[in-house]
Amino acid sequence: MLFQVLLVAQAHAQFGPGTQWTKDGYSYMNADGGEIVQLDARDNSKRTVLVSKALLTPQGQSAPIEVRRFAFSEDGSKVLIHTNTQKVWRYDTRGDYWVADLKANTMEQLGKGRLASSLMFAKFSPDGTRVAYVSEHNIYVEDLASSTIKPLTTDGTVSMINGTFDWVYEEELDCRDGFRWSPNGQSIAYWQLDAGKTKNYLMLNTTDQLYPFTVPVEYPVVGEDPSRCRVGVVPAQGGATTWMKVPGDAVQHYIPRMEWAANSTELIIQQLNRRQNESKLMLCTASSGDVKPIYSETDKAWIDAKAEAVGWDWIDGGKSFIWVSEKDGWRHIYSMNRNGQPKLLTKGNYDVISMQLVDEKNGVIYFTASPDNATQTYLYKVALKGGKAERVTAKELAGSHSYDISPNGKLALHNFSSSSTFPVADVVSLPDHKRLSGGEIPERAKSIKLPKVEFFQVKTVDGVTLDGWMVKPSNFDPAKKYPIVFYVYGEPASQTVTDRFGTGLNRLYAGSMADDGYIYASLENRGAPAPRGREFRKAIYHNIGLLNIRDQAMGAKEVLKNAFVDTSRVAVWGWSGGGSSTLNLMFQYPQIYKTGISIAAVDNQLNYDNIYQERYMGLLPEDRKYFVEGSPLSHAQNLRGNLLLVHGTGDDNVHYNNAEQMINELVKHNKTFQLMAYPNRSHSISEGEGTSRHLASTYTKFLKEHCPPGAR
Repeated sequence: MLFQVLLVAQAHAQFGPGTQWTKDGYSYMNADGGEIVQLDARDNSKRTVLVSKALLTPQGQSAPIEVRRFAFSEDGSKVLIHTNTQKVWRYDTRGDYWVADLKANTMEQLGKGRLASSLMFAKFSPDGTRVAYVSEHNIYVEDLASSTIKPLTTDGTVSMINGTFDWVYEEELDCRDGFRWSPNGQSIAYWQLDAGKTKNYLMLNTTDQLYPFTVPVEYPVVGEDPSRCRVGVVPAQGGATTWMKVPGDAVQHYIPRMEWAANSTELIIQQLNRRQNESKLMLCTASSGDVKPIYSETDKAWIDAKAEAVGWDWIDGGKSFIWVSEKDGWRHIYSMNRNGQPKLLTKGNYDVISMQLVDEKNGVIYFTASPDNATQTYLYKVALKGGKAERVTAKELAGSHSYDISPNGKLALHNFSSSSTFPVADVVSLPDHKRLSGGEIPERAKSIKLPKVEFFQVKTVDGVTLDGWMVKPSNFDPAKKYPIVFYVYGEPASQTVTDRFGTGLNRLYAGSMADDGYIYASLENRGAPAPRGREFRKAIYHNIGLLNIRDQAMGAKEVLKNAFVDTSRVAVWGWSGGGSSTLNLMFQYPQIYKTGISIAAVDNQLNYDNIYQERYMGLLPEDRKYFVEGSPLSHAQNLRGNLLLVHGTGDDNVHYNNAEQMINELVKHNKTFQLMAYPNRSHSISEGEGTSRHLASTYTKFLKEHCPPGAR
C-alpha cells in the first residue's frame, strides 16, 4: 500500500509485548519486566512467572535477553523467544531466536553459525521437538535434542527467495512469513519467489561516506513483471521439493495466500491474476502437486486479498471453511465447502470490517462492523449457520473498538477510544460484554488536552455524501472568519475520518492549531476503505488522482459555505498518498486551495510499484492514460498557490525521483515553490537526530507564513 505514516497522532492501549492467550482462554501471557508472565484475565493480580529473568539470562551475561516475541510449544514445555531484532523494510522480522526448556531449566540459541539477527519466522514443529526458520532466503529445520541443523532449501540467494517474500509482496499483499508446518509435522509448505529479473532502484547515499554510494532496492514499477512465484512442499527431514502444479503463468499471477487445508495431505491457495480482478481458490495435493480449482470470483475493479479480507478458518471437521467476499456489493462472511459452494452467513447492507473469531463450539462468529456510522467500529456476532447479526459492544461506548478474543470465546482483551476519549484497555466477558478488569484511564491522559472534534456530513454537487470532521478554533466566534487546513489522504489504503483517539490532532504542527486560530478538517472521499459498501470503495478504479480529488474539492466547497471560513486562507496537506492528493488539489483546483504541504508524494503514478498501482489503475499499455491523467505531474502547470514539497532521499517506498520529476516540471513552467529534502530518510522521515522536530518546525513555519492563523 501507499504507507501513510501520519494518519493522525494515535495511541493504542496495550496489554504488553507479545500478548497472547493461554489455550484454556482464561489467562493471557506477555513479556513484562524481563520475564514472561501469565495473568488471569479476570483478575490481573493473579500473576504467574512462566519464564524467569534467571532463565532468560544467557550464560556469561548479567541481564536477561529482551523478549520481542515469544511462542510456546503445543505441550507448553518450551518457549521460542525472538530477540535482537532488525527491520526488513517495514517490520523487525529478522533477529535471533532462543529456546527455553522449562522442564530442563535451560535456554539455547538457535541457528548457531548463522549470521547474527538473520533468522526469520521461527516456528515449533507440531510435536515441539524441532524448530523451522528462514535465514538468508533458505529454510532450515533444527532438531532441539541434538542441535542438528538441516537445510531444506539450498538455492536461496539475494533474488531467489525461499520462505519469505520480496519487497513488493511484503508491502502490498502483507506477505512476510512464507512457510507452514504440516499438521503432522512431516512436511513444510513454502513460497519461492524468483526476483532475478526485478530491476533495482538505486537510492543514493551521499552523507555516510566521503564518496557517495548506491543502496539497491528490488522494486518492480508499473508495467514491470512481478517475481515468478510458486509454492512447494518439502519433507521436514530434507529431500526434493514437490511443486504445486498451479495453472497459469507463474509471473503473470500472484499467490497471496496459502495454508494447509485442515489436514496434512492438501494445501489451499488463492491465486490472483495480474490485474487482481480474478481470484481463484485451489486445493493442491501435497504429495503430487496436482491441483483442483474449487472456486473463482471476478470483479470489475479489483479483489482484496489481504489477510483481513480472507478467512480459512476450517469448520465441520475440515469439510468447510470461512471466506469473506464482496460479490454481492458488501463485504460479507460465507462458509464454503471443499467443492467451492458458498453460503452467505452475514446478510444485510453493511460491511464486515474484520474477522475476530470463529467459535465453532458455541456456534457463533465474531466480527467487527459499523452498519450505521462508517467512522466507528464495533463487535458483532452471527450464528455459524447464518442469520441476523447482533451487536455485542455496549451501546454507550460510541467510538472505535478492537478485540483479541480468547480461544474459548468467553473473554476478550478490549481496546476502546474515540475522538474525545483516551484509549483504555480492559478485559470483557462475551457475549455480554461486561468489564471484568482494567479500564483505568492512564495517568498520562490527564495532561493531554483533546481537540473538540465535530463530525459532520456534506453532500456534494455530484450527489455524493462524504463524512468529515472539524476542529474549530479555541474561543470560536461564528461572527469571525478563520483559516482552514484540510488533512487529506484520499487513496484506498487508509481512512482519515474515524472516531478514535488522535483524530483532530496534528503532530506536525508545533503548538496548538486551535489555540492559534485555525480550523482543522478532513473529508473522506470515495475510494477510501470505509465500511460503506463496494460501490463507495471501488468507484476510484481507473480514477486515482481524479475522482477522489473531485470528491475532496467538491466537499471542500460545501465546507467553505460556512460563513466563519475565510476562503482566502485555505490550506491542504498530506503524506504519501495524501501528498499526492495535496498536489492534485493544488493543481486541479487552485481556485480553492491556496497553500499546500506535500510530503513523500507519488508525483508520477508510473513510478510506483506494480501491485498497488496496477490493482487500482489497470495494466500497461492499454490503461496508460489513467496513470498519466491521474498523476500530479500532468497538472503541475496549473500551480498558483504556495507549495512546500518534502521528501526523504532514502525513501525505499516512494522514491525520491518522484520529487525530482516534479521539481523539473515546476521549473519548466516557471512555478516557484519551496523544497525540503531529508538526506537518507525513509518514507517515515523519522531517522536521524532532530529530524521529527525539524520537520514539524518547517511545516509550522510554512503554514503560518502562507496561511496566517487567527480570526479576521
